[in-house]
Amino acid sequence: MSQMEIDRVLSTIRSIKAQTSSPGAISGGLNPLAGTSGGASSSVSFASVLKGGIDEVNRLQQRARSTVDKFERGVPGVDLPQVMIDMQKSSVAFRGAVEVRNRVVSAYQDIMNMPV
Repeated sequence: MSQMEIDRVLSTIRSIKAQTSSPGAISGGLNPLAGTSGGASSSVSFASVLKGGIDEVNRLQQRARSTVDKFERGVPGVDLPQVMIDMQKSSVAFRGAVEVRNRVVSAYQDIMNMPV
């Protein structure tokens, strides 16, 4: 996967996150990826950002699975385009999470291979 594709996936994940999260949901309305706002000094741990991302991927996968189940059962109001959109959102989010994991592992390996 090229750098442009990775950046596109990450921006998609960020836009989905921005659409689904309510204002003030993360540490008083701060976006951990954009820094602090309003001059307030607050720290957001890497673990909480990572957990939030994984939870979001999980939520998207559960939503896609639910939509597919409803479509298979013939629930009125669930159409094929919505099923495909939910599945693609889930897929993009998962691929983005895998790429983040790969980057973290690569950074860890680089640090471990540094001479002391």
